[in-house]
Amino acid sequence: MTAIANGIDEQLLVEAAQLDPGRFAELYENNFNRVYAYVAHRVRDRDEAEDVTAEVFHQALANLGKFEWRGVPFVGWLLGIAANVLASRWRHPSEREVPAEAMERAETGVEDGMERRTLLLQLLETLPADQRYVLARRFADQRSVREIAQELGRSEGAVKQLQFRAVQTLRARVRGTHDHPVVH
Repeated sequence: MTAIANGIDEQLLVEAAQLDPGRFAELYENNFNRVYAYVAHRVRDRDEAEDVTAEVFHQALANLGKFEWRGVPFVGWLLGIAANVLASRWRHPSEREVPAEAMERAETGVEDGMERRTLLLQLLETLPADQRYVLARRFADQRSVREIAQELGRSEGAVKQLQFRAVQTLRARVRGTHDHPVVH
């Protein structure tokens, strides 16, 4: 099946679930493994990965009516929600239980890395959806340009261009945040 046919099938599934939330189960089943893998790669343990993944799908179902089909696979939207949930957890660690070993790691400078990751996730959210999707598939899911091109129904050159623009934009924005620190 071609990427375009997959996209049309997925679009029909999304539209059906928007009309009848009971139809969301198929979207959940089709995307669970990719969302869980994305989250599990970024958190400290299985329980947290399961909690975050559950929160992602809860938010997706709650906001499904707001989803607009723009030709980017549905999982791109889900990964955006996952990035937001993770960023929120990193910004507000006091809202969940933090084990002693995590506190020790934070005391030894890990918090700087978390701040950088949070900033990067926030900057990723400012990119157009197709650029976010390409970066997520290339770097989080470690997919080849060819695989992503097939998924999107675009040429490999177009995918490389999306990746290049996204990286350039992020690089410029990261430099901008260091040049002009936010004053509270």
